[in-house]
Amino acid sequence: MSSMAQIVGFGGVVLLGAMAPGPDFAVVVRRSAVSGRGHGMAAAAGIAVGVFAWVVAAATGVAALLAASAVAFTVLKVVGAAYLFYLGIKSLRAAWRGGGKLELDIPDPGGRGSWAAFTEGLLTNALNPKAALFLVALVPQFLGTGMSVLTLSAVALAATVAWFLAVANVVGLLRKVFARPAVRRVVDGLTGAALIGLGVKLAASTRP
Repeated sequence: MSSMAQIVGFGGVVLLGAMAPGPDFAVVVRRSAVSGRGHGMAAAAGIAVGVFAWVVAAATGVAALLAASAVAFTVLKVVGAAYLFYLGIKSLRAAWRGGGKLELDIPDPGGRGSWAAFTEGLLTNALNPKAALFLVALVPQFLGTGMSVLTLSAVALAATVAWFLAVANVVGLLRKVFARPAVRRVVDGLTGAALIGLGVKLAASTRP
């Protein structure tokens, strides 16, 4: 298999993983819908950096050690679930408080602009042990073909950011709809419930 074919194959698998519904998707959709396309793109960038870090960790064996350690896995799982609960509760509180006037580029209540969105995306991905397990299984298969750690990390970052930037921009195109208080309350409520549900699922998960 040629290097280009390996790159396309690896990028395709990472892209499919990114497209699977999960906390990353929920965070980008909510940020884009409530705070605008720029905040959604910042969250997407944070998620992509998290994936980049997990690829490096998987390639260097750090993620494999984490996956092999029951204690480390449990700690990361509990912290990750707690963070999803926090995001979910914050979203439900925003829904409970209601919307406000119809206007664009509404800052996320309790947030601090694009940096807060970036951090939220980064932590959501970095505290997800499922991401580590996925890449621990995937990365070694491509490392053995001669692809460098830097190449794998860059491809994973590009595939992830491409998908979530697309999501942020599609949701951003509907800002006039999402800027309506009633719609924002529904988005906040559904996203909050989804994040809490994902947190429960993560907390109850076990190592394969």
